[in-house]
Amino acid sequence: MRAKRRGLGSGDAVGKNVGSVVDGEAKNLFFAVHPLLIFPETLGTFKVYIKQAGRFVLYAGQGELFTPRHRTKLHDSGVTEVYILAQERQNYQDYVERHLPRILADEEVPVRERSRVLHSAATGIVQDVFDNKLPTGMTKREYSRILSFVDKSVQFLSRDEALKQIAALASHDYSVYSHSVQVFVYATAILQAMHVEEELVVATGVGALLHDLGKMAVDKAILHKPGPLTQEERRVVETHPVKGVACCMGMPLSPEVTACILLHHERINGSGYPGGITGEAIPLHVRVLSAADVYDAMTTKRPYAEASSPFEALRVMRDDMPGAFDVEVFKTLVMVLSGAHIV
Repeated sequence: MRAKRRGLGSGDAVGKNVGSVVDGEAKNLFFAVHPLLIFPETLGTFKVYIKQAGRFVLYAGQGELFTPRHRTKLHDSGVTEVYILAQERQNYQDYVERHLPRILADEEVPVRERSRVLHSAATGIVQDVFDNKLPTGMTKREYSRILSFVDKSVQFLSRDEALKQIAALASHDYSVYSHSVQVFVYATAILQAMHVEEELVVATGVGALLHDLGKMAVDKAILHKPGPLTQEERRVVETHPVKGVACCMGMPLSPEVTACILLHHERINGSGYPGGITGEAIPLHVRVLSAADVYDAMTTKRPYAEASSPFEALRVMRDDMPGAFDVEVFKTLVMVLSGAHIV
C-alpha cells in the first residue's frame, strides 16, 4: 500500500468504484473480513475494498504492500470490515493459511475474528480434501497441509474463549466438513484439559479432520436419507472407517491418526464397529474423539434428526447410551463445555 493514501475520507481511498453496487446487490460479489486480518508488510494476492457512500471502493490492489500505519488507520477510523471479491476467496484462504500462526497469536485481533478465521480455514481444507481427492486418495502434500494446520492451531484452541466463539460459529446443519472441524475443536479441548502431551493432541487433531473421510466413498443417497436406514444401508455406512483408512494408503499417517479414522465408532461396552472392541483396547485419544464425534453429531441438524441442545445431548450420552463412553472422558467433555459457557 503506497504511503500517499492518507485517510479514509471522501477522495482518500484510491481505486475504482465497483460500478454502482450497493449492499443488497453486493452480497454475492464480496465477503467481509476484519481489517486487522490484513497484515503489514505482506503482499496480498487479492484486492481489498472499503465501503463509502454505499459503494465499494478499491483500497489496495493485488500485490500491494500494507504498512502498519495503513492497517491501524483502518481500525482507528472505525472501519470494522473490509471486503474481498468472492471470486478471490481462494487467494484469501491461501493467504490465511500462510499467516495462520501470526493471525492466531495477534492479540489486537478480537478472539471472535481469530476463531472465525480458524473455523473457515479448517472447513476449507477439509472440504478441499474430501471433495477433490477421491477415489485416488490424498497426496503427501495434502496430508502435510492438514498436519501443518493442526500444529499451528493447537495453542489457540487451548483458550476457553476460543472454544466458546468457535462453537457459536458452528452451523446448525450437519455436513461432513463442518462436523469434522467441530470434532477437531472439541477433541483438542478435551485432550488439553486432560493434560495429554501436545504430540498426541496434534495427531488426534489430524485424525479428527480426517475421521469421516471414508463417507465420501458411501452413496450420498444413503448418507442424506431423511428416514431410518435399512439393515443393508446401515452395513454400507459402517464400512466408512475402513474406507477412510484405505483413502490414506501411502500417507505417512502415525498409528495414532490411523486409529482415529478406523476406531472412532468403537464403544467402551463393545457395541461399536467395525471391530466391536472394548474398554482400554480403544486408545484414550480415540475414546476422546468418539465422545466429541457423538456430541457434535447430536447438537447439529442431521437428515434424520433435529439438533439437540447441548444439555440434552449430554443427557442422552449419559443415560441412553450406558457404558458407551469413557467416564473420565465424558466428565472432561462436560467440564470443557461448562468452562466455555456452552452448557
